[in-house]
Amino acid sequence: MSQSISTSWPFSVTTTTGTLTPDQLSHSELVLRCQEHLRPDRVAFAELLRRYQTHVDKLLYHLAPDWSDRSDLAQEVWIRVYRNIRRLNDPNKFKGWLGRIVTNLFYDELRKRKRVETMLSLDAPRTVEDGEVDWDVPTSEPSPVDTMMTQEFYDHLKQAIAELPDVFRTTIILREIQGLAYEEIAEITGVSLGTVKSRIARARQRLQSDLQGYLGDTSPCCK
Repeated sequence: MSQSISTSWPFSVTTTTGTLTPDQLSHSELVLRCQEHLRPDRVAFAELLRRYQTHVDKLLYHLAPDWSDRSDLAQEVWIRVYRNIRRLNDPNKFKGWLGRIVTNLFYDELRKRKRVETMLSLDAPRTVEDGEVDWDVPTSEPSPVDTMMTQEFYDHLKQAIAELPDVFRTTIILREIQGLAYEEIAEITGVSLGTVKSRIARARQRLQSDLQGYLGDTSPCCK
């Protein structure tokens, strides 16, 4: 992962999409411009990276909250996008395709780390010295969970999510934290719509069960 993609390329572009500059293009038009040549136009690709970098960073954070090298993984994501964007048939599906690249890279790296046994299991919560779960979710705006629940309950919820098996945790994060539609989750994770619905239902049931003693009732996240 030693390669890097710079966003400081010279501003010079001539393409068949017209005289609009990359920052004036719609998302799908921008993808099309990146697909016009054997390798993406560097100015257009820099704009694509600018628009979607936060999405990649947030998704990697939720998938691997205690990995210190997420920036390296994000860099590898964009290297793969750069090399393979011409294979995307429908520019309107770029976000789902990008999410699938992120998820596949995460699982590739997870399997690699498990083989060499250099990481803690993601099936167990990561704790710090005071015993609290270190899984704070960075966000510029409060999520529905933040606004509807007390911080004490939110801490319990984060721990319960961290204890979910990989496939359940990934699916519930994409649905409840990223707010993606079932169809988008199916495309990202590469499973059927029915499997997505089943995993979300089972994850919610497990969260409700884990939090039952604290709540004494059904939590909003499990409805």
